[in-house]
Amino acid sequence: MGNRLSKIYTRTGDQGQTGLGDGSRVDKDDLRVEVFGTVDELNSLLGLLLAAEMAPTVRTCLTRAQHELFDLGGELCMPGYTLIPGEYVDRLEQDLDRFNEDLPPLKDFVLPGGSESAARCHLARTVCRRAERLLVSLAKTEDINEASLRYLNRLSDLLFVLTRVLARANGGAEITWVHGDQRGKES
Repeated sequence: MGNRLSKIYTRTGDQGQTGLGDGSRVDKDDLRVEVFGTVDELNSLLGLLLAAEMAPTVRTCLTRAQHELFDLGGELCMPGYTLIPGEYVDRLEQDLDRFNEDLPPLKDFVLPGGSESAARCHLARTVCRRAERLLVSLAKTEDINEASLRYLNRLSDLLFVLTRVLARANGGAEITWVHGDQRGKES
């Protein structure tokens, strides 16, 4: 799949177009390109997150997600091609259940932060949600793999749960949102 680049610059994109994996050319602001570009951005944020200290179970889970996001990018780059199976979604759900099991129930919204790694994970979560929204938009005009949409949805859920895990593991604390009329009244 795809071409191996021995030369990084090709000059083929100088006029604002890029090549898809099937050989077709589209504008660089094409919605499909926007989706796989956002998936690439998410993958880079997971790399930034993985540069922090964390439990091996969290690291393994996030590294697997990076590989799967490369699969998703490849799928999106090749219209009609499928690389994300339903099993990826099932595994994310298992991870969600496992990591969420020991967390206290939420009673309020959580502000992004808690620790450096948790803040990085919150940022990755928001970019994952953006990738999901863009994929929904693409699905309105093109056929997409339904498992890919479910994958991004579950991954953003998992990233939220991992923010909570990381905040606790690194000695931070979750800061819950206090409604405007209540701020200043809390003890």
